[in-house]
Amino acid sequence: MRRGRVSNINCTAALVIVAGILFPASVRAQRPVDDARPITLAEAIREARHNAPAAIQARGAERTSRAAVRSAYGAFIPSFSVNLGTTHTYSANPTTIVNTQTGERLSGAQTYSSGLSANLTLFDGGRNLYNLGSARASVTAAEASQIASDYTVALDVSQQYFNALAARESYQAAQAQLVEAQQQQTAAVKRVRAGVATKSDSLRTLIEVGNAQLAILQAQADLRAANATLTRLIGSQETVTASTVDTATAPIDSAALDTTRLTVLASQGPAVRQAQANYAAARTARRAARAPYLPTITASYSRNGSGIDPQFGFSNSPYSYNGRLGFSLSYPLFNGFTREENVVRADVAEDNAAAQFRDAQLLAQQSLVQYVDALRTGEARMAVQQVSVIAAQEDLRVQQQRYQAGASTLLDVITSQRSLRDAQSALIQARFDARVARARLESLIGQSLSGSTLP
Repeated sequence: MRRGRVSNINCTAALVIVAGILFPASVRAQRPVDDARPITLAEAIREARHNAPAAIQARGAERTSRAAVRSAYGAFIPSFSVNLGTTHTYSANPTTIVNTQTGERLSGAQTYSSGLSANLTLFDGGRNLYNLGSARASVTAAEASQIASDYTVALDVSQQYFNALAARESYQAAQAQLVEAQQQQTAAVKRVRAGVATKSDSLRTLIEVGNAQLAILQAQADLRAANATLTRLIGSQETVTASTVDTATAPIDSAALDTTRLTVLASQGPAVRQAQANYAAARTARRAARAPYLPTITASYSRNGSGIDPQFGFSNSPYSYNGRLGFSLSYPLFNGFTREENVVRADVAEDNAAAQFRDAQLLAQQSLVQYVDALRTGEARMAVQQVSVIAAQEDLRVQQQRYQAGASTLLDVITSQRSLRDAQSALIQARFDARVARARLESLIGQSLSGSTLP
């Protein structure tokens, strides 16, 4: 009997040595999950919409479109120009000019000139009107594009935010798994020392401890990766992470998933509005492309003066003036088929915009069906997996008590532990899928499921 006890003690010492080899202190010691700054989802979306390159480009496109509208209005205003000049004549007999008011004889070797001119297009076949309409439509399209970009950025941020939440939940589950494995290992070692369990029980518990430690390391790596991606998306110089305030998923009222209401909202969603605005701009550009087939009538006026007055005619020195008023009509009979090419390009652009608008409407309906089903399925899976976790915890508790009483084997306990881990992982995945499906649905309709506009 003593020999068996010595053998058990040696076995325990061997297990300790094996544990030190397989899982060194650098692995067994749990590092902090992260040192990132917690941030709420609303704050993350707000910062991303301010700093994300896509959002900045969308705002820049809107500014450019508004500048084009001002330029289009400027085509209805005459263009003005003023010129001032001086000329010095090198001649043996310079021109002499007599001031009629004072009788003073002045040399004309140095002369000055000034002038004012204005031009206005009276008729251009409606080109300026079409250009103005096209510029306005471009502003509308740019605004719709900015809104669509905001929701796209919000969706990208939400997915990474939920990745961070899922990684944090996995880390917490792995910590609980490690505690259970260590407790089971302690119990197994005691049973081995008491001679009521085999050495394989201790080896199995050692493997379970190692698997739990590996799960913690993987969860930490996933969380750091999600934090890094989230930090880049919001353009922060400081590493950020998902706040535990947003860990819970708010339930959704069944009335919010009314398909009739959601269908109307999806048909007016950001992506559909953007495609519709682009189509309107393409139609206006097509009409503008036909304006060169009509003549262009312009009016011009100029007034110029010259003399030897250094003050450009604002003193008593002689200064002669002349004016000119003119009208012109031009019509290009042939310009190398440039007009025809522009018309074809405009027609093709309109056809493409119409097809994209139609496809955006159909895609919205398709995505609505998928996202609603995914959200409903995800919430149903969450409910089922929550019950599964409770059942797996109870089964593990019973198996641990049976093992302590010698009524079951360690293999039964380990099987229950793995079932619990699988149920916890399935619950985390179901919660992640439901969150993402909800974010996609809200991005599609441009509203939160509570009916308010998203931040």
